[in-house]
Amino acid sequence: MCGRYYVDDDTAREIEKLIRQVDEKIQKAENIHLQAGDIHPSEVAPVIAADHNDICCRWKRWGFPGFSGRQLIFNARSESALDKKMFKESAEHRRVVVPAAWFYEWNKNKEKNIFYREGQPILYMAGLYNRYQDEDRFVILTSAANESMKPVHDRMPLLLEQDEIEKWLFEDDLTEALLQKRPALLERRSDFEQMSLFPVENSQ
Repeated sequence: MCGRYYVDDDTAREIEKLIRQVDEKIQKAENIHLQAGDIHPSEVAPVIAADHNDICCRWKRWGFPGFSGRQLIFNARSESALDKKMFKESAEHRRVVVPAAWFYEWNKNKEKNIFYREGQPILYMAGLYNRYQDEDRFVILTSAANESMKPVHDRMPLLLEQDEIEKWLFEDDLTEALLQKRPALLERRSDFEQMSLFPVENSQ
């Protein structure tokens, strides 16, 4: 799953750089002035979205309202997104990419782990959005954990490569295949391991 991630000024600059690499004529990146810090469910955050035939950056709120009116749904399983009524239409027509410097996950001992991509300043998480009342809201898609994530959690964000962003946003016929992809391996660091004098073994 993904319940918190981190953005910073470098992330914002990479978004703008990406948009201009895709099409030098594009001038549609909204003002992206982020204070470095964590993004939590229910907060407004920048996402990469399609605007007709262009790529743009938009601010959307993280989390769909749940059926009870109190619950907030901030993740969707990639394996079943095309089958679930809440996500099906969005998966078919309203896809976004959620940029992050890294994301967090907690193990069964409630210890926080940070996951990031070595040598890449930005992670691209696949997402969906929909309109609720007067604002757009998004969810982050998750997939089964790969080998780098399994020691901590059995789910992880569905990560896209940079060359898959346009395909995810525009090519409906590739959506199902991308929903089934295996995310790249990640690096992990954790404060509790850094403070230890001895290697920490993962419990089985």
